[in-house]
Order: sequence, then C-alpha cells, then structure tokens
Amino acid sequence: MFLFRSEKKQMPQLPAVQTIGIRKPDDFPVQLYAYDLFEKVRRTVPIIDAAISKIIRLTGSFQIQCSDPRQQKLLDQFLRDVPVGLTGQSIYAFMDSYLDSLLVFGNAVGEIVFDRECMEIAGLWNGNAADISVRPGASPMERQYFLRTESGERKLLYPERILFSALRPPSGGIYGISLLQGLPAFADILLRIYECIDHNFERAGNIRYAVTYKPSNDPADMAYAKERAETIAKEWSAGMQAARHGEIRDFVSVGDVDIKVIGAESDMPSVEIPVRQILEQIVSKLSVPPFLLGLNWSSTERMSAQQADILTSELEYYRRILEPVICKIARMFLQMHGSAADVSVIWDHINLQDEVELAKARLYHAQAEELEQNQI
Repeated sequence: MFLFRSEKKQMPQLPAVQTIGIRKPDDFPVQLYAYDLFEKVRRTVPIIDAAISKIIRLTGSFQIQCSDPRQQKLLDQFLRDVPVGLTGQSIYAFMDSYLDSLLVFGNAVGEIVFDRECMEIAGLWNGNAADISVRPGASPMERQYFLRTESGERKLLYPERILFSALRPPSGGIYGISLLQGLPAFADILLRIYECIDHNFERAGNIRYAVTYKPSNDPADMAYAKERAETIAKEWSAGMQAARHGEIRDFVSVGDVDIKVIGAESDMPSVEIPVRQILEQIVSKLSVPPFLLGLNWSSTERMSAQQADILTSELEYYRRILEPVICKIARMFLQMHGSAADVSVIWDHINLQDEVELAKARLYHAQAEELEQNQI
C-alpha cells in the first residue's frame, strides 16, 4: 500500500530569481518556489543538465555484502529484480532517480512499498520531494512526515517506510540545499545573452538590402522617377524570390542605383568573454571538470588531474549520503525474511585511474615486503 504518490503540481510563476535568497530552512511554501525554479533551470540550461547526469553516472555502481553468506544470493536477487515505480527495476534505478532529486532539489524522498497479504516488499517508489513536509518529533532524532494535499497536510502513519535525505542542510535545519543554489541568477543572464544573440542574428545575420535610386538632374529622369523606382523594386523583389528557389538572376539597372546591406556598419557584439565567465561560475558550483562537459578550455595535465581529484571527493561525499538509504532497504528486506544479518555497501572504483593507482600501491607494497625479507 502506498503511503504517498508523487503527483506533479502546477507551480506559480516566480516574480524574480531573488526569491531563493530569502528562503529559510523550514519555510516550506517558499521552498516549493525553489523546487519549481531549480527544475526550470535544469531544463533550460543544457550544460547544467549534462553535469548532473554525469555526476549520477560517475557516482558508480555498488554491491551489497551480507554478513550471513546464506542470505547473499536472496539479497542479490531482490536488489536486481525489485520493481521501482511503474517502469523501473532494480535498486540501481531507484538510487539514480533518488540522487537526481537530491542534487536538483537538495532533498530526496522515497518509499519502501509493502504487500500486506504476502508480507513482502512489493517495490520501491521515488517520491516528489515537494509533496513531503518533514518536522521534528518528540525526540530530537525522531522525524515526522506529512503528505501535502490540496485539503491540507496528512501525517504518514509508517515513517519507518519513508526514505529521506538532505544535501548539506544548514545548522538546525531539516531541508537540504540544492546543488543549483545560486545558479538561477547566472542562468538568467546566460539565457538573456543567447536571446540577444538570436535577435542580433535575426536582424543582422539575415541580410536585408537597401536599394536607392537617385535620378539625375535631367527633366526626363525627374519626370519618370516614380515609375522607375517601382520597376526597380519589382525586379529586385522578383530576383530575391527566385534566389530562394535556387535560381540566380542578375540585376541590371540604368542610372544611379545604390545598393547597401542594412546594418553592415554595425559590428556584432562579442559575447565570448561574458559567456565564459558565467560558465566558469556554473562549472565551479557543479564541481565537474570542464573537459567532461565538452568545454575546450586550455589546462595543464596537472590541473586536469587536480580537477579529477576534486570531482572524486565530491562523488565520495554523495556516496556517504546514499549509503544509509541503501543499507536501510537491504536490512529491511532481510528482517522481513527473519534474518538479523548486517550489510555493508561496496562501491565500484570511480575510474580507471584509481585502479592504476591502487595497482601501483600494491606493487610498491609487495616490493617493500620483499626487500625487508631479504634484509632479514
């Protein structure tokens, strides 16, 4: 039976980006505005969406080791085949969506769904963090969960089934801080620059011509100036229409005819420096090396290695947040099968470079032991 289901709600439009700056940790109505804003930023700025997707994939896979070897095979089968929502399967699909919500909104919520008839875990459900309100209980370590509905808030009766995580919550606060905190203002400037580029190319990139006929002082030219101008305009329009269909026509005229490109005197403003400065702010906030996002910025080999180390430390931090959630799911499954065994999460190495460094360390350690034995 589902304790809650994630339903998409229509969020009101934000009057300004600065709404995020006045958010308090437990001011939940304002937090709903933040959720809507962060989701829009992620959808409208491709580099932010790409960075979040790469963080989720680079966090890596994991294995759960049970202290009771007899339960290991059953646990592995459950983690591989557990239904997730309406379309997903396996705990890995659940944790990917869980981490996605944690990064974008600063909070992630899920549910362990039970089948009362079979007394089994029926599946896992990724909830919408905006639907759940968290409050302290009778003790400092007790959480109370409330489901937000149109008629008000309803307390959830089985909080032990709820999975909730917060990303870097402030001191004394409950709700976490989104990875995108502070980026909406930069994203707004970046989109405004690209919008101006669109308008500039629409005006200056789509070449338009100014054709000017200047009659001479001859009375005959002055008398038929209007007719000749209309003829020139007609022929010029016909030539431009033919060019759209791949037919090239020459324009022949008699008299003083001046043809200029409209806006040719004005140069297109350079946006390379401001766009790069904004992208640097976005990349530094997301802690993803620029070369992983397709940004060809010059950097030394040592600088690239340091950026990779920083990303590795960030991924290790996300793993520490996810590990209690994974262990809770596994322990609850084992308890439902009458086992009190403990579990531990074994993460895969983040990249091949880590494997090489570990292999070198083992080699150096073996060589040191061999030298010590020879000396003895």
